[in-house]
Amino acid sequence: MPTSSKAEQVDEAAETADVCPTCGGFGVIVYEVPITDERFGKSYPCPDCGEERQRERREILRQMSHLDIYSDKTFENFQIDLNYNPLQESSLRIARELCMRFAAKPEGWLLLQGGYGSGKTHLAAAIANACVDAGVPTLFITVPDLLDHLRSTFGPSSEITYDDLFARVRNVRLLVLDDLGSESPTPWAQEKLYQIINHRYTHRLPTVITTNANLEAIEPRIRSRMTDEYLTRQVRIDAPDYRRSGSAQSEGSLSNLAHYAHMTFETWDRRADLPKAHRDNLRRVFEHVRQYAEAPTGWLVLTGSYGCGKTHLAAAIANHRQAHGEPALFVTAPDLLDHLRATFSPDSTISYDRLFHEIRDAPLLVLDDLGVENASPWAREKLFQLIDHRYRARLATVFTMSHPLDEIDERIASRMSDPSRGTVLAITAPSYRGKKQAARRRKPTA
Repeated sequence: MPTSSKAEQVDEAAETADVCPTCGGFGVIVYEVPITDERFGKSYPCPDCGEERQRERREILRQMSHLDIYSDKTFENFQIDLNYNPLQESSLRIARELCMRFAAKPEGWLLLQGGYGSGKTHLAAAIANACVDAGVPTLFITVPDLLDHLRSTFGPSSEITYDDLFARVRNVRLLVLDDLGSESPTPWAQEKLYQIINHRYTHRLPTVITTNANLEAIEPRIRSRMTDEYLTRQVRIDAPDYRRSGSAQSEGSLSNLAHYAHMTFETWDRRADLPKAHRDNLRRVFEHVRQYAEAPTGWLVLTGSYGCGKTHLAAAIANHRQAHGEPALFVTAPDLLDHLRATFSPDSTISYDRLFHEIRDAPLLVLDDLGVENASPWAREKLFQLIDHRYRARLATVFTMSHPLDEIDERIASRMSDPSRGTVLAITAPSYRGKKQAARRRKPTA
C-alpha cells in the first residue's frame, strides 16, 4: 500500500476534523470593525470552538508549517559565540532579545534581515515554537512552500480548497513567512503574496518575515508594507554564515578578505618618491575611496596598471566595513567563477542557486581583478547577470580592473560607466612593485 505524503496527511486531518462555521477552523476570529474600535487588529478565541477542536487545529497548522523540522530551534540553543567579532556578537544578541520579546507578546510585525546562515530562520522558528507552546495558533512556512501549497489546491486530487487554505494563511493568529524573496517572481506569485501581506497589514495581524534579499528588489507594494515604521520592527543580523564558522570559515569561505587583512587605509603607501602629478592623483583617489568606505553607496570602479594599489584600496574598504561589524564580500573575478563552476560537482555542499544569490545580493561586494582572461561565453553571461542585478538593485559594489572599459563586455562596461550609479577612478601611478624590484637590482654587491 503506497505511503501518503505529509501534505496528504495534513489535508486528511483537516478533512476529518469538523470545520467550525464561525472561525473556519482557526480557533480564533478577527472582527471586521472600524480602526477606532479597540478590537481592531486583534484576534479573539472563537466562542463556538471547544478546547479539543482548537488543539486539533493547532496540530494541523504545526504539521503544515513543517515545524517538526525546526522543533529543536529555540532561543536557548541559538548560538552567538562562534568566533565572531564583538560587533557581530552584539548584532546576534540584540536580534535574539528582540525576537524573545516578540514571542512573549506577538504584536505588530518583525522583519529579520541577514545573509545565508546568519540565524534568521532559527530565530523565526524559535518564535513560532514558543508561540505554539503558548497556545497561539501559528503558521510557519517558507514562501516558496506556501506558493506550492496554494498551487496544489487547483489539482483534482486536492483534499482542501484554495479558498480554505488562502483564508487560513491570511487570518492565522501569527504568520511566520521564511525566506521571502527566494520565490519565483511570477505575476501570479507576486499577486498572491501581496493579497496575503496586504490583508494582514490592513488588520494589523502579527507577522514575522525573514529575508536575505535586498529590499529594493522586492515588489514595491509588498516592500512598502513590510517597512512601515509604525507597524514593523526591522532587525538586521550582521553575522557571517555560521556553517562556515571557525576553521571552515577561514578555509572554505567564498571571501578572500582574510588574505588581505594587512591592506588597510593605515598601511597605505603614499609613495612620496613619485612625481607630483602621480602623488596628487594618488591623494585624490585615496580621499575619495576613504570617504566611500564610511558609507558605501553606489559603485566605485578603480582602474590602473598592475601593482598600482587598486587591490589595496579595495581591500581597505572591505576591511573597514568588516571592522564596523558589517558584512563585506571580497573575491577576485577568476575565483568567483571557479566557485560557481564547482557547485556543479556532485561533491559540492552548496547549490549553484544559493551561491549565486549569496554573491548577487551581498550588501557590499568587492570584485577584484575584473578582466578579459575568463572571456568564455558562460563566464561573460554569469558576470553580466550578477552585475546587471546589482546595477538594477543599486547595491554597493567595488570593482578593480587593469583593462580599459572598452576591452570588457560592452553590456558590463555601459553599467560600470553610468555616472548615476557611481564613479570611475583611474590610478595613474606606476607599479610600486616595479620600483622595489628595480631598487633591488641597483643595490651594489659587497
